[in-house]
Amino acid sequence: MGRRTIQEGAIMSSSGEAEGKSTVPEDLLEILVCPIGKKPLRVEGDALVCTNCGASYSVEDGIPNMLIDEATLPDGVSDVKQLACYSE
Repeated sequence: MGRRTIQEGAIMSSSGEAEGKSTVPEDLLEILVCPIGKKPLRVEGDALVCTNCGASYSVEDGIPNMLIDEATLPDGVSDVKQLACYSE
């Protein structure tokens, strides 16, 4: 299976063919924000990523895991307190 990316709400394969829609309903995506800094999120693969601090929240079976303690931190960040959203 090729690399997958999100493009305008559809999951695309590396060949450019749509594989399906994001498993998180669009109306839910519109209201979800980063739980640390309340900034918007974008869909990246099977995760929601904060547009401000880069913290990534996994999505399993269409359910976003928005627990701060379980977020994947961006490269170079070892603690939540180092995130841009934390200091705002």
